[in-house]
Amino acid sequence: MDSFFRTFFDQTINGLVIGNIYALTAVGLALIFGVGNLINFAHGSVYMVGAYVGWVAITLWHLPLVTAFLAVALVCGLLGMVIERVGLRKLQGSARIAPLLATIGVSFALDQLIQIIFTPNPHAFPSPLPDIRYQVGGVTIRSIDLLIAGIGIATALILFAFTRYTKLGWALRATAQDRDAAQQMGVEVNSVNQLAFALASILGGIAGMLVGIYFNTVYPTMSFQAVLKGFAANLLGGLGNVPGAVVGGLLLGLIESYGVAALGATYRNLFAFVILIGVLILRPNGLFSTRRQAPPEPLTGTFITSLRAIVLPKWAIFALAAAALALPLVVHDPYVLQILTNSWLMGMVALSVTLATGTAGQTSLGHAGFLAIGAYASALLTQRLGWPFEASLLAAAAITGVLGTLLVLPAFRLRAHYVAIATLGIGEIVSQTILNWDWLTNGVMGITNIAPPSFFGWEAFFPRDLYWYALVLLLLAALLQWQLVRSPLGRTWRAIREDDVAAQSYGINLNRYKALVFIASAFIAGMSGAFTGHMYTYINHETFTNTTSILVLTMVILGGMGNMLGAVVGAFALTALPELFRGFVDYRYLVYGITLLLLVRFRPQGLFGTI
Repeated sequence: MDSFFRTFFDQTINGLVIGNIYALTAVGLALIFGVGNLINFAHGSVYMVGAYVGWVAITLWHLPLVTAFLAVALVCGLLGMVIERVGLRKLQGSARIAPLLATIGVSFALDQLIQIIFTPNPHAFPSPLPDIRYQVGGVTIRSIDLLIAGIGIATALILFAFTRYTKLGWALRATAQDRDAAQQMGVEVNSVNQLAFALASILGGIAGMLVGIYFNTVYPTMSFQAVLKGFAANLLGGLGNVPGAVVGGLLLGLIESYGVAALGATYRNLFAFVILIGVLILRPNGLFSTRRQAPPEPLTGTFITSLRAIVLPKWAIFALAAAALALPLVVHDPYVLQILTNSWLMGMVALSVTLATGTAGQTSLGHAGFLAIGAYASALLTQRLGWPFEASLLAAAAITGVLGTLLVLPAFRLRAHYVAIATLGIGEIVSQTILNWDWLTNGVMGITNIAPPSFFGWEAFFPRDLYWYALVLLLLAALLQWQLVRSPLGRTWRAIREDDVAAQSYGINLNRYKALVFIASAFIAGMSGAFTGHMYTYINHETFTNTTSILVLTMVILGGMGNMLGAVVGAFALTALPELFRGFVDYRYLVYGITLLLLVRFRPQGLFGTI
């Protein structure tokens, strides 16, 4: 029994320490959402920048700890101000999704810059604190634990005093309550918004540095997990609720600590995503907000503009398809054919995203989960049940359609930012489930020796065969989607996109039609994932990541929301072109991020226009 209580108190201390770091991240997100009504996906990247600035200051420059914290605060505060001024201020009158996507572009660019400067490899971060341990009732408390707790408590008190007793704090609170009213009363809301970004970025950067010291390492991919856990903590307390964000961060840290003790370290990240989805479904306004709050405005009508879309005549589309089919007869380079094959497979995923997001207005950031379900389903059907590839391909697509829709089903009642966050969380839940279900997926080892694609006994070993196979699947998926979009079902989806409240008032069952669009979307994505898994002959939980989901959404925006030809062209542009210009491959995600940011700012309707 003594051992049980000692373990319990140890995990409680660990949970509160980590919870303080989550609280710092969540408070930054709450400040930005409260003032700007914006989900800031770049916050995790600022967190990572803070970790690296602290690492440089302490490890390379050997600065004192206090000076290192000041350097992190200065760099990250200025970075937050630049993000608000350059990347977001001009988007204030744009569609609600525009600034959200802009922060994703900023995040891509910052993450890639860090990898270019510091390499993708992790860096050891020796603790600058003396290794002093205190025994309290049999529980060990380290100096870093006390530092994190002290910074967390001090930050909460300083923020409370700042918002309650200073004019700038009053302006911040007034802008958060009613931006228009505050502006009419003489508050410079743009300056207040920039102040919120600066404060949030300082908190995020300090949190990143503390994590680096706590775990003795920094690495470029630490940003995404940080921002998702910040979202989960923020949602627990209520978006924009600063005290709620503090409590939410502490609760998340405790739940994660107890869960790891009970189930193991591989489940650490799963708890945040499950909490995120659970809170979104059961109480999207948070634990500390009233149920009387109005639901958020819909995020539908994405990038719909008055500009006319570019629609090619049928003969031109047939000519392009015929030219693509004939290409391997004149181009024999296996490398080029492999790149184009990848483009056609990504084109299928882009089609599936433009169906859900562009046609029906259901912003999805979790399509990587559909790809993973399709890949694993087909691999398991061929390896364990001995199914032929053709049957497993169709069955995997059908399984993905059904299972993917069931996973997204609880999110159908959500609106606005919540839909995008929920689908992103669902994609991560799929990845974490694959990692932890060793009995089915072989866990971290993945599935090896997957049979290559075949067609009634003929195996597609050569790049030319794979090229034709993938292109035919793309054309069939496009034909299916074209028929759906032109049908009365497609017109209903567009009505939901334009105004879901008006559609519902006309008797349209929103959940039913959302389910239908996700079934079709997940079916196409699952087919692409299944073919990709067999083409690689190996998959694991990292084959399809959140970066894939965001990249595909960038392709869709590049081509034009709801524009099928634009989706394929966008996939080709962002898949093939960086590979063909091989010298720029290391800068690929930097190009993606800048492309997304520029598109949202200057041509949100995409190259071919929205339909």
